[in-house]
Amino acid sequence: MAQPGDAKFTAWLAGLRAEARRAGVDDGTLDAALSSVQQIPLVLEQARNQPEFKMTFERYLELVVSDERVKRGRVLLAENRALIDRFAVPSGVPASTVAALWGIESNYGTRLGDFEVVPALATLVFNGFRAQFFRGQLIAALKILSQGHIGLHAMKGSWAGAMGQCQFIPTSFIAYAADGDGDGRADIWTNKADVFASVVNYLQHAGWRAGVGWGEEVTGKAAAGQGGRIVRPAGATGPAYRTTENFRAILRWNQSDFFALAVGILSDRLAA
Repeated sequence: MAQPGDAKFTAWLAGLRAEARRAGVDDGTLDAALSSVQQIPLVLEQARNQPEFKMTFERYLELVVSDERVKRGRVLLAENRALIDRFAVPSGVPASTVAALWGIESNYGTRLGDFEVVPALATLVFNGFRAQFFRGQLIAALKILSQGHIGLHAMKGSWAGAMGQCQFIPTSFIAYAADGDGDGRADIWTNKADVFASVVNYLQHAGWRAGVGWGEEVTGKAAAGQGGRIVRPAGATGPAYRTTENFRAILRWNQSDFFALAVGILSDRLAA
């Protein structure tokens, strides 16, 4: 695997640097982030060996909306209620929905990913793994650094660059991350005000409607309501959910019906 000093990698970095500079990233940031950047073999390993997603909905719910996550979430929702409400109440997003996304994405801020985002993304792009998509993420990550939101080595995430307690990819950060406490930075890694403000901001931009639930479990031959659909995550014989346009807003966050149902169900259980 090519590393600093390898001619091909050096030439590739020069092209990246020029593109990032055109996108408004300053030279100081580029020097710090790219002068000694090294590829991470484990990132490529994880990218190439993603498990095929064959889990049943029942098993998925057991893992994602576990009793432990519900119990812990109720405690943390109570502890952080005033802070979450500061952003959630004016926007009409339930505090329990904010807490559910926080819980599912990072287990309430305890699992942020161990990879430094810039070298992880550089590894993916240089090796041609969904290179166009991840190049856009890499340029966005460099912009985030140049804007001073987080330090280079503190910018940690998943192998694919999902960052912080709400696991935003860099382009989502640029679009939706919010400065919840007014210090001029959006620190979704360590600052809960920024995390909660960012979650709410994302949902608002995704079309969240105040006063509308996400959906409910239904029996028999239920009809979809206005702006929604009937979702049967386990097929014709499993449970059915009548969903709303707010379910669609959650799908803008993650395109999986399993994920969006888990957010809705965990939110309901946290609020209960």
